[in-house]
Amino acid sequence: MSGFRAYRLFLGQQEQPEGRLVNVDLDDLSAGDVVIRVAYSSVNYKDALVSKGANRIVREYPRISGIDLTGTVEESSDPRVAIGDAVIVHGFGIGVDHDGGHAEYARIPGDWVLPLPSGLSLREAAAIGVAGYTAALSIHLMELNGLRPDSGKVAVTGATGGAGSIAIDMLCGAGYSVSAITGKMAERDYLVALGADEVIDRASLEFGSKPLEKSRWAGAIDSVGGQMLGWLTRTMQTYGVIASFGNVGGMELSTTVLPFILRGVRLIGIIANSPMPLRREVWGRISRELKPRHLDAITQEIGLDDLPQAFNSLLSGQSTGRFLLVL
Repeated sequence: MSGFRAYRLFLGQQEQPEGRLVNVDLDDLSAGDVVIRVAYSSVNYKDALVSKGANRIVREYPRISGIDLTGTVEESSDPRVAIGDAVIVHGFGIGVDHDGGHAEYARIPGDWVLPLPSGLSLREAAAIGVAGYTAALSIHLMELNGLRPDSGKVAVTGATGGAGSIAIDMLCGAGYSVSAITGKMAERDYLVALGADEVIDRASLEFGSKPLEKSRWAGAIDSVGGQMLGWLTRTMQTYGVIASFGNVGGMELSTTVLPFILRGVRLIGIIANSPMPLRREVWGRISRELKPRHLDAITQEIGLDDLPQAFNSLLSGQSTGRFLLVL
């Protein structure tokens, strides 16, 4: 495990990070009691932000990027984790405060390691990754708040992104009627193939200014935020449920209390870095009734050399679906 490849960020000129493909040793990695031979990782919007030093997400360099990974345990001093175990790791600061998955090996605290559920391969779990987990967690919490397939349509914003694509796939597989909202109408056929019943051009929406607009949605999964999220609160059906986890459209939320006190709308914040018991429960559902059906269509395989291009594609809004890093 010496001299293996990793994509590592260094602090360069003008305090800006510079990413380089380098050889590192195990001793170069952040501390941990489990060593994992990484099979797959993915490339997320947060990884792209980290690569550019945006929002000072990473505060200590050098740092190996990658906020999720799957692989096989090669060393372990944690009695809960055995050599040869197939595992998933995401969250807990990997790729940000702790070296992440964009390397051939990772060293991780045992508390952060989740056994791969039966019914998922390492490749499938990585293709789903933290984005798909976020989508599944949204569905799980929305259903705990009363959402059912017969409740009505579910809107998914940012529909061609990683979380949006997998959310559509999961929802349609579970019997929901999905309205995909996107600014990329050229990808209409892609969204229909995932199962969307209708594809709505974001540019065609009239966001309006009334405290309440015509009710349209029983549920909504929103990765955009800003004006879009405010509009969703005003267009929900009575007892509609919104799961919110993104702010690419802005951090400000403009709405009134009326959707909440007159229609009983429920707005749920989604934190993907959830406690391990909830994480196990949701990944169990992902391996069964929420397992995506179109992962091959959603994912594009890349290698470590392709990471800079993938980061730029994500930040420019040109990508569709998920980048799957094969190690």
